Amino acid sequence: MALNIMNIEYYGYLAAFLTTASFLPQVWQAIRTRDLRSISLSMYLMFVGGVALWLFYGIQLGASPVIAANAITLLLAGIILSLKLREEVKRRGDSAA
Repeated sequence: MALNIMNIEYYGYLAAFLTTASFLPQVWQAIRTRDLRSISLSMYLMFVGGVALWLFYGIQLGASPVIAANAITLLLAGIILSLKLREEVKRRGDSAA
């Protein structure tokens, strides 16, 4: 039994929602506590770069679930990355003083 295209897109949107929503608790905790010591800067640099490329790929294909998921994930991961970068700059400034 073949899946029709609407069913396949439904799974894409469901997957997009779940993987993107998984970032919300991390973003909320990072904003609330401002404690990002246990978050890897190199991992988030690579992850944000990868998500940006997935977004570009989705745009080129015109794949709405890929575009939606990666645009929102890029925003959420970008928030965490920017908070982590600020923390690193502050930490390095404090240790130099």
